[in-house]
Amino acid sequence: MKNPSSQAVSYDSALFWFRRDLRVSDNAGLYRALKAAKQVYCVFVFDREILDALPSLRDRRVEFIHQSIAELKQSLIKLGGDLIVRHARTDETLPALARELKVDAVFTNEDYEPMAIARDVRIRESLREHDIEFFTFKDTVIFEKDEVLTQSGGTYSVFTPYKNAWLKKLDDFQLKPYPVAKYAKHLAKPKKKEAMPTLASLGFEPTNLKALGIEGGEAAAAKLRDDFMGRIDDYKEARDYPAVKGVSYLSVHNRFGTISIRELASVAHAETLRRKNIGAETWLSELVWRDFYFQIIYHHPHAATSAFRPEYDAIRWPNDGALFAAWCEARTGYPIIDAAMRQINDTGYMHNRLRMIVASFLTKDLLIDWRYGEKYFADNLNDFDLSANNGGWQWAASTGCDAQPYFRIFNPVTQSERFDPKGKFIRRYLPELKDVPDKFIHAPWTLPPLEQQALGVVIGKNYPAPVVDHAVQREKALAMYKVVKS
Repeated sequence: MKNPSSQAVSYDSALFWFRRDLRVSDNAGLYRALKAAKQVYCVFVFDREILDALPSLRDRRVEFIHQSIAELKQSLIKLGGDLIVRHARTDETLPALARELKVDAVFTNEDYEPMAIARDVRIRESLREHDIEFFTFKDTVIFEKDEVLTQSGGTYSVFTPYKNAWLKKLDDFQLKPYPVAKYAKHLAKPKKKEAMPTLASLGFEPTNLKALGIEGGEAAAAKLRDDFMGRIDDYKEARDYPAVKGVSYLSVHNRFGTISIRELASVAHAETLRRKNIGAETWLSELVWRDFYFQIIYHHPHAATSAFRPEYDAIRWPNDGALFAAWCEARTGYPIIDAAMRQINDTGYMHNRLRMIVASFLTKDLLIDWRYGEKYFADNLNDFDLSANNGGWQWAASTGCDAQPYFRIFNPVTQSERFDPKGKFIRRYLPELKDVPDKFIHAPWTLPPLEQQALGVVIGKNYPAPVVDHAVQREKALAMYKVVKS
């Protein structure tokens, strides 16, 4: 087999397949393709296997991807190439396109999810039948697969030792960007002009992305990066408070690769070393968590549908449908939960601290299987990523790797008091509670009846009464888990 990493040009023509790497700059697979072939065509596929299964025609992620692809196409045209865009089943259209273009090889960046791996196997086999080679490269993570192992050669299932090994292995080579522009002269244009499909032609409708100030593409990602760099010093403390502009808001760009993970890790690492910046160090740790969950889903694909720790599959969840509906529809009667659920429903985003609180509430207060919540997030989060979403939900449900102990159950009221002390976040998403005094905003059912009347916040009328009693449900959850542990 020819070596696509060698300095010599190996192929007359190749096809580069964009997927979760929607950028030109510092793109590992694109760089390898441009180095290895005299001509490189580029393609992106709106995969019908994925899109046709989406529950809504107003999916913010599809619009975000559409924006990013439109910008990517223009970037490639400026460099002398173009982007072929297809709306079809990838495992059918990609091999067909490779044959049509008569390329020698297809290049792409690695995807670590079980379904993606299975799809790549099918595509590789289809291409092989026509003597077309298929190469994948590390681009989504800093370290992949077996690159960070225990001293005995095993994989880590606990984060802190993984992080220590990750940091010890990190060097400038891992953070070095790929100079795509240097080889851009090898970009090829298809023989016929390739039109960019409209959102409507894909079967989707515009969402509220513009109103939310969310933009796809490399330029938008760069703006968010620059903004965050001015706030990164405060990240360690500010990141836990949903009413504060404390996080990077880059998660959706990380998900779709409109910014390079090497670039972000390089900035965080440099700031940590240069100024002993605790904010940058904390943010780098969050990027390590991202790698950690990728290697978990790669090495333990059963976790995609089952408990990482199989004994927890024996839990008998009550799964009350009415309680699940109340959680989804932001009417649990617990303001921090309802405000968080309004945030995801209205914007497709939820603050990370709130993700932990609502996940704990669903599993350990409402006693609903974590997979229900995981799927709801999968359907509604702009930045949905199987590995991180699955890891976070299993952490909260105590069924996953390095999860919180089953007896650690967040109290939604005390969490609210701690991380939204003045109720600013609650009032933003629950305007019906805007006049409730700070003293009662976290548990408005404790507001005296006469004050409820005076403020127009009658519990059970203007705002729901709590659907469950936290203290009672906590004991039920402990009993439910103890049966499995015994």
